[in-house]
Amino acid sequence: MDGYAAAEAVVEARWQAVRDDGRVQVELLEAAYGEPRLRSWFPWISMGELHFSRCTESPWTWDVPYVHPAVGGPYLVAGPLRNQVVGPAATADEAVALVVQHLPAEWGPAFLGDREALAAHEAAARRDRASEGQESS
Repeated sequence: MDGYAAAEAVVEARWQAVRDDGRVQVELLEAAYGEPRLRSWFPWISMGELHFSRCTESPWTWDVPYVHPAVGGPYLVAGPLRNQVVGPAATADEAVALVVQHLPAEWGPAFLGDREALAAHEAAARRDRASEGQESS
């Protein structure tokens, strides 16, 4: 099994574990899982909030907006930092759409490893792309 297939299997198992956990509203889980980009990332829960990591091992990434039930309304999209608010959402689908709107297009599926390994992988990929650009000039 290659790294992508292994990461995909870890992510899928984690989605099932999050479903079985029961701390996140079912409609939010269904909406997030229905979005291909979010489904490809490692979901984790904190205080009833649904977070998404671009890597499969702790420490996870903390660079994706997250969703939690809002006081006085169904959902609030925040982050990626705790002091950042993206906005309120009346439905789970709206919350998921807000998360997706705030994602860089170049982010791919979850990386098998922790955030430091992901950062090293992404830095190496940037160096490779830069050197390819210099060679073709």
